[in-house]
Amino acid sequence: MGIPLSDKAKSIIEDKSFAHVATINADGSPQVSPVWVEHDGTHVILNSEKKRLKVRNLERNPAVSVSIQNPADSYQYVEIRGKVVEITTEGGFEGIDRLGKKYMGVDKYPGNQPGDVRVQIKIEPTRITGMG
Repeated sequence: MGIPLSDKAKSIIEDKSFAHVATINADGSPQVSPVWVEHDGTHVILNSEKKRLKVRNLERNPAVSVSIQNPADSYQYVEIRGKVVEITTEGGFEGIDRLGKKYMGVDKYPGNQPGDVRVQIKIEPTRITGMG
């Protein structure tokens, strides 16, 4: 069962904060990727290209941890552990454009390539910790 995002977690996510998402590879070893992040009030939302290793890992094993550091205070961070409750192509390109606006100040994310399939990844928090 999920828990609500704290106001502090929402605040850090809403800033231009980079997140590091930790997943588990098929061989059991950890994998970490820096990502852009947003939330919908309840879930942590990531956006990725479907062929990425983190997406394959999360499709196989929905357990995930996301660490997000406050860009204004490197000693303040939030860690959100949870499970992926949805990976969908619905809204994938709109999501990356929204994140492109947040992080780059552009209306259309410039990194899409022909044939890319963008996915939105919804994470339900089950534990929230942090510092600061």
